[in-house]
This record gives sequence, structure tokens and C-alpha cells, in this order.
Amino acid sequence: MANVIQSKRFVVRQSLVGKDATINVTFKNGKTATYNHDKVFSLMKDKLEAMACWAKYKSYTASNNIPMMVRNEDIA
Repeated sequence: MANVIQSKRFVVRQSLVGKDATINVTFKNGKTATYNHDKVFSLMKDKLEAMACWAKYKSYTASNNIPMMVRNEDIA
């Protein structure tokens, strides 16, 4: 059975890669989303590796919405 994580922000973390985590997020505006962490990581990997936050913290977060690059993808 998959790990299910409740969150208040969209998050991609190196420590969750390969753990088949499903993340249920409720944004501060009330919108909700559910996504598979590994699917999102594979779609965002190249972009993440170019970001300073990923290099320093091995983490990426978004507190208002799902990032545009994965918004129209099958990430469930």
C-alpha cells in the first residue's frame, strides 16, 4: 500500500523519491489536489536539478497551486 501524506503545500523531496508516496494537498485558498510523488518527480526532474532550492535542500515547494509544468499532466 502506498504512503499517503497530508500537506498544506505542493512538495517534491529527494527523500520521497521511490517510496510510491501519494500526497493530498489542501492549499490555503481551499483548493485540493492529489498526486503521485514519483510521477511528478519524473516530470519535473530536469527543471528541479537546475533550481537552487533543489541543490541546497533537495526539496521544492509551492504554497498556492500545482506548478504549471505538471498541471495538465496525469499525476494521480
